[in-house]
Amino acid sequence: MTRHETFTMPDIADKDLVLATDLDGTFLGGSEEDRARFYAWIESNRDRIGLIFVTGRDPGFISDLTRNKGVPRPDFVVGDVGTTVARVGHDHVLDPIEELEAEIAEAWGDAGLRVQATLSGAPGLRLQSAAFRYRVSYDMEPGQFNPAAIEKIGELGLDTLISDNRYFDVLPRGVSKGPTLLRLLAHLGIRNERTLVAGDTLNDLSMLALGLPAVAVGNSEEALLRELDDHDHVHKAQAHGVSGIAEAIVSRRMFPAS
Repeated sequence: MTRHETFTMPDIADKDLVLATDLDGTFLGGSEEDRARFYAWIESNRDRIGLIFVTGRDPGFISDLTRNKGVPRPDFVVGDVGTTVARVGHDHVLDPIEELEAEIAEAWGDAGLRVQATLSGAPGLRLQSAAFRYRVSYDMEPGQFNPAAIEKIGELGLDTLISDNRYFDVLPRGVSKGPTLLRLLAHLGIRNERTLVAGDTLNDLSMLALGLPAVAVGNSEEALLRELDDHDHVHKAQAHGVSGIAEAIVSRRMFPAS
C-alpha cells in the first residue's frame, strides 16, 4: 500500500463473521488471560469480524466499558434487553437507530408508571434505580417472589422476563433480545449464516433459539441449557465465557483462513 492509498473498512454485511454476543458471563466471561487473548484476536481482525453486543446493559454502561475498560468497541448494540438499538461511533457514544426503535417505543407507550404502580409492594421485587426508556427492571428475591406478578403484567399487555433467577424485567409485548437482533440483522443486510450468537442466561434464550448459528458458553445457567435441549443449531460449549465463543467458532468453522 502506498502512502496515497487509504484502507476502507468493509461494511459489516461483507465481513466473514459477525459475533452477536451477550456481555455478562459471555463476552465478559472467562479468565483475564482468555479475555485479553480473545479481544486481541478480534481487534487484529476487525476488517473481517463484525461485533454486536446484545445485552441487558444500558448505553452508559456500554460506553464506559469500551472507552475505559479495554473491551473492544462494538459496531452496533442491542441493549436494555432488546429495547435499545444503536450504532456505536468511534467516540464510543451510542446513536439510536430511530427506524428500528419506533416500533419498540409504540409498543411501550407510557407503560412505565403503570408497571411501577401495578408492582408496588410486590413481594420479592426491588425496583432498580436506573431509569430505562422502554422497560422497567427489578432485582428479584426468588424465595419471596410471588408469580402473580407475571399475570398482573400480562393483563397490562406487556411481557415479563426472569433471568439468572434474580432479575425481573418488564418489556413491551413481543420485544426481547432475539426479535430485535433479527430486525437489526435484516436492516444491515447481514446473512444469518455468517452470524454467531452467544449467551449464557435465560434472557439470551430468544436469540439463541432463532435458528442462527449459536453457542451457549460453558458457564450457562442450567435452566437455559434445558430450554435448548432440542436446538441442534446451538453449540453447548465446555469452555467458559470468551473461550466458549472461541470453541464454537473453531467447531463450526465460522472463520475461514484468509
